[in-house]
Amino acid sequence: MKILILVLLFFSLTTNATEKDTLTYLFMGHTYQWGSGGNRVDHRLENIDFSNYDGIWLGGDICSEASLNYATLKYIDDLFDLGNPNNHWALGNHDIRNGNLEWIEEFTERPSYYASYKKGITTVVLNANLSPLDCENIDKQYNMIKNVCDSISHGHLIFLVHHGLYQDIPGIQDPSNYGHSNLINWMGNCYNDSSSYLHTIYPLLIDVESRGVQVKHIMGDVGTKSKSYYGISDDGVEYFGSGINNSYNTHNGLPIIEADLLLIFKHVISSNQLFWEFKELNNF
Repeated sequence: MKILILVLLFFSLTTNATEKDTLTYLFMGHTYQWGSGGNRVDHRLENIDFSNYDGIWLGGDICSEASLNYATLKYIDDLFDLGNPNNHWALGNHDIRNGNLEWIEEFTERPSYYASYKKGITTVVLNANLSPLDCENIDKQYNMIKNVCDSISHGHLIFLVHHGLYQDIPGIQDPSNYGHSNLINWMGNCYNDSSSYLHTIYPLLIDVESRGVQVKHIMGDVGTKSKSYYGISDDGVEYFGSGINNSYNTHNGLPIIEADLLLIFKHVISSNQLFWEFKELNNF
């Protein structure tokens, strides 16, 4: 009996010793290398050891012609381990403008919009590229969002999306001030009289925030006008913009005015706190 107790104690201590209390997630958007022929990310990213992170969150436009050739998606997968359930890819226009969505889903092993949960963080990945004529998928995506927002009761809710979708959010600058895209006609669903983000998605997020869940909306179509954005709406929802674009300056021989930034989150499991910071890419 004493030997059994010692064995169980040993395995308990070993498990506790190896279990990480703080997880690190890295968000990157608009990552393609200018002048690469459409099949490379910014060369600086190729030198980062992504295995040091517990989750890689991709904000879209990973390569400028990401889905044109199967080999490009294989290259992206080799870098970012797309099938890892802790890694996410919110698709941008450059990612799917050549079609071949089935190739992307083969590597990610997930559809283009979905929700997942891990250790107190619920992540919703949006596909903002859906055609306004594709009401079947637009409404499926909205119902997924609504189901998550209706059921979540604790922790953090992370929205990952490529494009700027929102306008007139109280206390938040419109994406046209800092992002590459501002989809003023984006439809949250096909059955509301007013289907804008402000009238379909934002009320759901307010309700979630009012229940004590921290909501963060992160977009990746950033990098030219600004390298980052952060703001808190009047209702407590946090909005982030993060993307890189200095490879454009390198390609054209232009001076680099602002340093590219990546967005890092630290998740303390024991207290379920989520901290964040923007960090210069050149310092990685």
